[in-house]
Amino acid sequence: MKAGKSPAELSREFGCSAQTIANWVGQDAIDRGKPRPGKDGLSSAEREELVRLRRENRRLQMERDILAKATAWFAAKGEKTSTPSSNS
Repeated sequence: MKAGKSPAELSREFGCSAQTIANWVGQDAIDRGKPRPGKDGLSSAEREELVRLRRENRRLQMERDILAKATAWFAAKGEKTSTPSSNS
């Protein structure tokens, strides 16, 4: 640890688990571009972007589904109201 304290010491000081402290330290290393050996992951900015992209993807899928249903509805309605053409 930077301050020379172990995760256990910091956990007692801050009232959280030692694993939480270790997770914070690991995420900080990733955010600074210095992941620990064997520990890879997304930076906080990458994680935020992933959340935003997943949200946008869900919205786009919903819009696509709505458009597909609307297209099918209009196609079915058009078939019911169309009149046979006369080729005289």
